[in-house]
Amino acid sequence: QVQLVESGGGLVQAGGSLRLSCAASGRTFSSYAMGWFRQAPGKEREFVAAIIWSRGRTHYADSVKGRFTISRDNAKNTVYLQMNSLKPEDTAVYYCAAKSHYGLITRQSEYDYWGQGTQVTVSS
Repeated sequence: QVQLVESGGGLVQAGGSLRLSCAASGRTFSSYAMGWFRQAPGKEREFVAAIIWSRGRTHYADSVKGRFTISRDNAKNTVYLQMNSLKPEDTAVYYCAAKSHYGLITRQSEYDYWGQGTQVTVSS
């Protein structure tokens, strides 16, 4: 069983930056694929970014490519989402997700564990 706890959300002006963190329990965090998703009001949850277990390969949604960076520190059991040049349309609840898997996972249906989410609000 893996527990995920997100933090770092908040209110920021357009053009600003935030860094989200997702702390995971469990001794085998390094073998987990991790991802970030978001859900805006009235919309379905969507993929944002994913990273494989070894901090190597990453993948981003087109809407955040070049502005967001996913990274992980396996020694700290933590995955991060650095968000720069934020736009009002980035406003959403952001969730991290995990699956015991050595590949890259972008589909939310494939993840086994989810955090409770953290709110990001970008004002114009």
